[in-house]
Amino acid sequence: MKKLPTWADLVLVPLISILLAAIISAIVVLAIGGNPVEVISVMFDGALGSAYGWGYTLYYTTSFIFTGLAVTVAYHASQFNIGAEGQAQLGGLGVALVCLALPWPAWWLALPAAMMGAALFGAAWAAIPGWLAAKRGSHIVITTIMFNYIAYSLLQYLLVTVLRPEGQMDPATARFPKGASLPTFHDIPGLSGLFSPSVPANVTFFVALAACVLVWVLLWKTKFGYEIRAFGLNEKAASYAGISRTKIILGSMLISGALAGLMSINNVMGEAERLLQNSAEGAGFIGIAVALMGRNHPLGVFLAAFLFGFLYQGGAEMGLWTSIPIELRLLIQGLVVLFTGALDGMVRMMLMPFFRVKQGAK
Repeated sequence: MKKLPTWADLVLVPLISILLAAIISAIVVLAIGGNPVEVISVMFDGALGSAYGWGYTLYYTTSFIFTGLAVTVAYHASQFNIGAEGQAQLGGLGVALVCLALPWPAWWLALPAAMMGAALFGAAWAAIPGWLAAKRGSHIVITTIMFNYIAYSLLQYLLVTVLRPEGQMDPATARFPKGASLPTFHDIPGLSGLFSPSVPANVTFFVALAACVLVWVLLWKTKFGYEIRAFGLNEKAASYAGISRTKIILGSMLISGALAGLMSINNVMGEAERLLQNSAEGAGFIGIAVALMGRNHPLGVFLAAFLFGFLYQGGAEMGLWTSIPIELRLLIQGLVVLFTGALDGMVRMMLMPFFRVKQGAK
């Protein structure tokens, strides 16, 4: 089987996959007595029809960019990191400890410190499964899944018994000092006239964009990135060339965990301004779908994260303004993952005859 042209592989295949997912979703909506046109209209209007919708869509996009990049870096080293959810939750613990440690005078001082705390805690949580995989041959999928449960239980214990302020019933930390409050889009010059104070999108969005560029530089412009990709393509050949297995697995998992931990800057520091239970809210798992759909490339991750941000915000509006159950959003997300990931080869096979005819006519 010949390969599809690059443009078809990167653009046409994902578009057709999304179209197929939309058609199946529309059939499901019709089957439960809904109106697909109304559902699509509400989703587009709720996610992209106003500055309020854009603000929430970009807020979710920011979280999904970090977790998508986390899965991407590990994937290139042939490590399927399922633990971004737990690493993001531990990153939130790092953010909370940093923000509560000092009466920060300004956000631009608190932000770099909180980023270091988030990255360190996320990387530390990923280091153990990485070490077990590199040194003991443990299956990274199994260990990272287990560490998600451990992270959830650990944070629950800490929030109930250690970090909860005296006299407070809610299992959460105290609110961060005002100096650690990140500017939202409403506070940023040039955007303040567009976005209201209620929009949670904040400066972390620009940090996420910078992370996309840095991950691209790491993977395609540095020696370590070349070694990661070479190891991921052929472990035996890479080892024969002198590339250390331990260095690649552990290094990629540390970077992956740090990126997942950085997600907590957006939701813990930027939105909630305190650490809550289950602060990651499933963004770590969605990062797997984002990375798959984005072809494990930072640009693709950004576009896929925006699509899932749209589905998240549009799905919430759909549950609010229509009789369609909000669980349908999960079904649509699942169908997108199914067609862009598991059935990706089927779409390629469907397209192949058209490109064969075109090639034969030349």
